[in-house]
Amino acid sequence: MMDLCITNCRLDINSKEVCLGIEDGKIVSIKKLPSNASSIIDVKGKLVLPGLIDAHVHFRDPGLTIKEDFYTGSAAAAAGGFTTIMDMPNTIPPTNTPHAFQKKMEIARKKSLVDFGLHVGVGDLSNIGELAKLRPASFKIFMDLVDDDFLMDAFSKINVVSGDHLISLHAEDPQVVNQCTHEMKMKGSSPELYAEARPPQAEIEAVVSAISLGNKFDQKIHFCHVSTRKSLKLITEAKKAGSKITSEITPHHLFLDSSYLKTYGNQAKTNPPLRDNENRLQVNDLNYIDIIGTDHAPHTLDEKKKDVWNAPPGVPGLETILPLLLTQLNQGKIAIGDIKRLLCETPAKIFNIPHKGFIREGMDADLVVVDLKKESVIDPAIFQSKAKYSPFEGFHVQGVPVMTMVRGQKVMEKGYILDNQGKCVYA
Repeated sequence: MMDLCITNCRLDINSKEVCLGIEDGKIVSIKKLPSNASSIIDVKGKLVLPGLIDAHVHFRDPGLTIKEDFYTGSAAAAAGGFTTIMDMPNTIPPTNTPHAFQKKMEIARKKSLVDFGLHVGVGDLSNIGELAKLRPASFKIFMDLVDDDFLMDAFSKINVVSGDHLISLHAEDPQVVNQCTHEMKMKGSSPELYAEARPPQAEIEAVVSAISLGNKFDQKIHFCHVSTRKSLKLITEAKKAGSKITSEITPHHLFLDSSYLKTYGNQAKTNPPLRDNENRLQVNDLNYIDIIGTDHAPHTLDEKKKDVWNAPPGVPGLETILPLLLTQLNQGKIAIGDIKRLLCETPAKIFNIPHKGFIREGMDADLVVVDLKKESVIDPAIFQSKAKYSPFEGFHVQGVPVMTMVRGQKVMEKGYILDNQGKCVYA
């Protein structure tokens, strides 16, 4: 007798119902008829997806826990259908030393409800070898915060010391950003100026530079939150030419344009900023994008109420992306295979996460059950995240996650969060 059998699952829109047998947190059978099990869950014909993987979150823990912490962030993940997250290194202290990495790992193991990995920052290059031994998800470099010499040295050191490790990039050119920000500050403090303070050219120039460095060192690189058509075209052309490149888009860059800065003010402020309709990416560009990463970046409402030049950039995204995509699915604008590819399968491949991303025998029983018929309105007041704001507030959606399971354990059911102990996926 196995631990759990989940009956009447649809693994695709028009597929026949199957039963998933789960033992010791793994999927051990996919059959038409139910197996004998200690516990049975009947999902009554609902769609069941692999647990979502978000390779780009900011849980603010340690040092900034007034904004978020690993418990509330992972609760938001579970509420949104995510079973695995990768946390970014810009905490206090930054996660760019072996000691800081190990301390954050202790925090995550204690608090996280979902499985996790940690990106590591690049500070003192002499730490690269020791950091690589700790198995980070990637080495994260914020190109807008470093000069060309540091970037070259970082690529060289990571490539030599770390072998096959991935470099994740925030691609914005610091010179363009600094010059344009200075010019826009002279014009005032209306939020819509922010889109011009970090213009498309800042991203485009950084992408060109990073592709060149990636080719020079034959290095795998991942572009976070790609936001412009030109950048995506450059990335696509480089991939065709053999460059080891992958790319990511966020929910806000996918569904919003720069006019939302005027409508929602600093709640829509993010780096890189939202783009105008001439430069932005849209749903039909997803064929050229590898993954969706939410760039879940929570702040307090008091911080967001500051003037545009002092309010921090960042949008919470864990609890909105799946309903937004399911709405697109219901409207016939994307296929279910797109959701699986962008949020499950390809993140698992890029970040080398074994046993996740697919519903197959032998894989972790990470699952999200969705109700494609249920309609709702996005309401930040009920977010599990500490960040009770969103530029998606008021959006009507059809299709919501109703149950999330991590290794066969329910962590969310009908919006309620249940206790669970997350594990490091690289342990």
